[in-house]
Amino acid sequence: MKYKIILILFLIVCFSCKKDIKKTEVEFTPRDIKEVEIGLLLQDSTLNVRALEVNEGRVIAATSNGEIYRMILSHMDSFEKGNYFKYEEDSLQVNNFRASAFQGDYSYTLSIGSPAKLFKDGELVYQENHEKAFYDSMDFWNDKEGIAIGDPTDDCMSVIITRDGGATWTKLPCDVLPKAKEGEAAFAASDTNIAIVGDKTWVATGGKASRVLFSPNKGKTWDVFETPIIQGVETTGMYSIDFYDENNGFAIGGDYTKPEDNIANKIKTKDGGKTWDLVAQYQNPGYRSCVQYIPNRKGEELVVVGFKGIDYSNDAGISWKHLSDEGFYTLRFVNDSVAYAAGSKRIAKLTFR
Repeated sequence: MKYKIILILFLIVCFSCKKDIKKTEVEFTPRDIKEVEIGLLLQDSTLNVRALEVNEGRVIAATSNGEIYRMILSHMDSFEKGNYFKYEEDSLQVNNFRASAFQGDYSYTLSIGSPAKLFKDGELVYQENHEKAFYDSMDFWNDKEGIAIGDPTDDCMSVIITRDGGATWTKLPCDVLPKAKEGEAAFAASDTNIAIVGDKTWVATGGKASRVLFSPNKGKTWDVFETPIIQGVETTGMYSIDFYDENNGFAIGGDYTKPEDNIANKIKTKDGGKTWDLVAQYQNPGYRSCVQYIPNRKGEELVVVGFKGIDYSNDAGISWKHLSDEGFYTLRFVNDSVAYAAGSKRIAKLTFR
């Protein structure tokens, strides 16, 4: 009995001395970015860039006249000290590049129109001669596996995939893809028709029908989801899509022939693209060609660009602030404050404050 009493007292003392340690989580507070500094890095009257990639310490820009611009970043704040170079990819044809990627130390470029040509470091690795061939966007899951999408040549969107590091590409048959609707295609406006998170892939279509094609397994199987974004004519629909994680995504577009219209041109999802909701109805921005989540900001902060300017949201796209009238077609973030943007006649470094 004596020993039991001692044990009980010992346990009481131990538990009474034990502190209640609680994990304290720092509450995330979105920033209120008030301005964007635009530092021009390259300016040329012949420059027209819709394909821009920032990856593995490099910036790759592909132009509409078949040129490639590269810069190697020694560190995040010294881009202007990098070395430019450009080269002709194909001396027999001026390739209009609208899609590019940099993955595993290789650069990839893909031209629009027929014949569609895909290059790996300047070497032609895929060509499609169909009269309707028109590729819009390209991205990679990893160093070996990548995807490019384009307008339909048959009854489905054109989807080509590589599983060997870009050495060869195979076009998926229509029996494994959702059937395209009449007038459904995609826009080669900013090389952001594809969003990838892990093995999951979302593809934004546009035109007379604007839907989201979804693959959970790197392009092996596909589903399709309807969206409420404006659609019905060739110039309407989603022009750009991005996902912060496997659940939260955002898409923007509109009608580039009516860039001021802000009706049904911004949509978001919280369930991985299965359902979409209109946001910021009758609020600016109007037409924009590219949307990107700002990294490491919990999916709350986004930036959109278009030829009418740059806009920012800190509430997951519910409301927007116009930061600049300077026009760009596309942009990519390096960190939560610095991005690179490209468009007509220029490539620039954007610093958000």
